[in-house]
Amino acid sequence: MVEVTEPYAVGTPCWVDLTSKDQQAALDFYRDLLGWQGQVGPPEFGGYAVCELNGRPVAGIMGPVPTEPGQPAVPPNWTTYLSTDDADATLTAIGDNGGTVLMPVTDVGTTGRMLVAADPTGAVFGVWQPVDFPGAGVWGEAGAVVWNELHTPAPDAAGVFYNAVFGVDIAPMEQMPEYLSFNVGGRSSGGVSTLADDPPGTPPHWRTYFAVDDTDSTVDALVKAGGTVLEPPTDYPWGRNALVRDRDGAVFALLKPNPM
Repeated sequence: MVEVTEPYAVGTPCWVDLTSKDQQAALDFYRDLLGWQGQVGPPEFGGYAVCELNGRPVAGIMGPVPTEPGQPAVPPNWTTYLSTDDADATLTAIGDNGGTVLMPVTDVGTTGRMLVAADPTGAVFGVWQPVDFPGAGVWGEAGAVVWNELHTPAPDAAGVFYNAVFGVDIAPMEQMPEYLSFNVGGRSSGGVSTLADDPPGTPPHWRTYFAVDDTDSTVDALVKAGGTVLEPPTDYPWGRNALVRDRDGAVFALLKPNPM
């Protein structure tokens, strides 16, 4: 477990949030599943809820995202945010390097500035420039994010993009050369996977992994609460992992990491 007290380096996954169909139902679901505490936020911020784990911010939950008339609804999903020290410059770099800006830079009170974009391979991600709020206050503890992983059909193209925009590198992981690491300042801060092992038709995306004490019992609880298992608990070199959907359909992973 890592308690975060310093600002995240540029390019580091620093926050995740959920777009849901029913915000209160989602708050109840993740409270029971992962032990979060959260409530619907003030109307001036769209009711956005900052959930906490043992008093530290761990993830955000919002309701349906408003769309323009005639536009399809945004499906329930988890979004990974990468840290920046200049949201406006990052927005420009995204466009200059083949990415697509989906939501322009927006001020979120005094907490920070954000935008949402898609990389050239189609994976959607958020960008967060902290002011008063750096992002998640804990990482790796049961109930908190433990890993963020880019799933893309073109890791090389993705690597060029994220290097140009954030200065990060995608390279084989030292401990597992067959796996690609998302490196910030020479340190692994996430992973990169092709879509080969994803269910057919899965679009490019960033996947959120939450740490748990017991993958099997957490999956059982998820099913009883209306969630769905996409890949059952399976042992890997890094831990026991399961891929699941919440009751609204948002996909995420549960992982009991092996001791380092």
